[in-house]
Amino acid sequence: MIKIEKQTLKNYTFIDLFAGLGGFRLALESLGAKCVYSSEWDKFAQEVYCENFGEIPDGDITKVDENQIPKHDILCAGFPCQAFSISGKQRGFEDSRGTLFFDVARIVKAKKPKVVFMENVKNFATHDNGKTLEVVKATMEELGYTFNYKVLNATDYGIPQKRERIYMVCFRKDLDVKEFSFPKAFALQKHVEDFLLNDEKLVFNLYVDRPDTYYNNETDNKTSNKSIRLGIVNKGGQGERIYSTKGIAITLSANGGGVFAKTGGYLINGKPRRLHQRECARLMGFPDTYIMAKNKNQAYKQFGNSVVVDVLQYIGIEIGKRLVGV
Repeated sequence: MIKIEKQTLKNYTFIDLFAGLGGFRLALESLGAKCVYSSEWDKFAQEVYCENFGEIPDGDITKVDENQIPKHDILCAGFPCQAFSISGKQRGFEDSRGTLFFDVARIVKAKKPKVVFMENVKNFATHDNGKTLEVVKATMEELGYTFNYKVLNATDYGIPQKRERIYMVCFRKDLDVKEFSFPKAFALQKHVEDFLLNDEKLVFNLYVDRPDTYYNNETDNKTSNKSIRLGIVNKGGQGERIYSTKGIAITLSANGGGVFAKTGGYLINGKPRRLHQRECARLMGFPDTYIMAKNKNQAYKQFGNSVVVDVLQYIGIEIGKRLVGV
């Protein structure tokens, strides 16, 4: 997380849908906004959310009555990517039915927040030849909102992890917000080595010592704003690659196999190891005060599914700038 000097969203309220670990909440609360409602169906994520924020989110959003959700200024949603059935010509609200985005749309229709702030995987932008994004755009415009989107990479906002995601920001049209600019990228100052734990007692069991470990001739003495592959284990498939800590991290994943599953392998103290779940938390912008799942596999999965807090903070600052005087 970045240190916020000015709380640009102070006095605004928001809801946290598909809340996961609460990345949106951490970001917007750091900007002064107040969360008035949360929803998350996964029971393990609910437990961690409760540990950190003192409330258990509502369950399955498809069963929640939109009229019972509190009034709010900003709706936040990192909804899962789903295929849309393009049957009609309108490609708007009706065409989003049957998907989880429809639950976002029906809440927007009922509560009319000032801003809708959404996140999804990079491929959402081109999914089904762009038709999926077209439905979302048409739906938001039909509901009376502008639609702004951009694919951003965490490496452009201080986090050394290749994590490209699409971010969508929609303003209610009566607010007359004519232009919205996503935050400008800036040069990366830190690399994986700056996010590692110093306590070997916590990571000793993460090292991998196998005879089928092979290194290439790549040097490991200069920093880079790209991932630096140093070698492989076994055949070098996903989860079997070894990288330098002087570069950036590969995309953390909620799934996947291999000896370095979900995090990738990194050459640390002359030996390859996977990342600790706290190191994953840091590479997602979560502070060290954040309470992680006690089950390590759940923690890896949850961070692999999460949002990068820093990126959300920078976007939130831009949203706050546009709301000034509204």
